[in-house]
Amino acid sequence: MPLYIRDDDVDALVEEIMKATGAKSKTEAVRSALQAQLATIEARKPLLDRIRDLQEMADAIGPVDPEFDQKKLFDELWGDA
Repeated sequence: MPLYIRDDDVDALVEEIMKATGAKSKTEAVRSALQAQLATIEARKPLLDRIRDLQEMADAIGPVDPEFDQKKLFDELWGDA
């Protein structure tokens, strides 16, 4: 979906971001600026909330399989089996 910047001030900001970050396109500049802003917002989130989010993700994955042999997996991946 295209993004049209019709505001001259916003367009100038995008140009500044392009120069400051070395972005090759306005799309890349906008993407990096938005990602940086989201990271800033996420970093301000209280630690307990961030931990809770991670715990919910871990719960969604499910419990650890006690029969899983991690050494065997790594040996197979590295060709040591």
